[in-house]
Amino acid sequence: MTETLAQKDARLRAEHRGRALAEHQPGRRFFLLRHHDITGVSGTGVVADGVEWPDGTVTIRWRGERPSTVDWGSIDDALHIHGHSGSTEIVWVDPEQPAVPEQREREA
Repeated sequence: MTETLAQKDARLRAEHRGRALAEHQPGRRFFLLRHHDITGVSGTGVVADGVEWPDGTVTIRWRGERPSTVDWGSIDDALHIHGHSGSTEIVWVDPEQPAVPEQREREA
């Protein structure tokens, strides 16, 4: 049986959608758990929520009376300022994602 133009279009769309879903990586969520508040500003416990984006940048949303949102170049940059020498811990909500095929090829 010969594939009609509409059937071919539907098949190609489904294949493209499948590839896009297989290659898409959402951001990886985390929160900052502060064990000791050195500055006396944020308090202890869960002080912020964050996302590590697929490109390695990080967005942190601070909780509390004056919430704010800050973007960082990497999780290490954020911890350098807000880690307070181990007083603040990153708790990952989502598991680490495997690299998508394009990333694996670039890293090789």
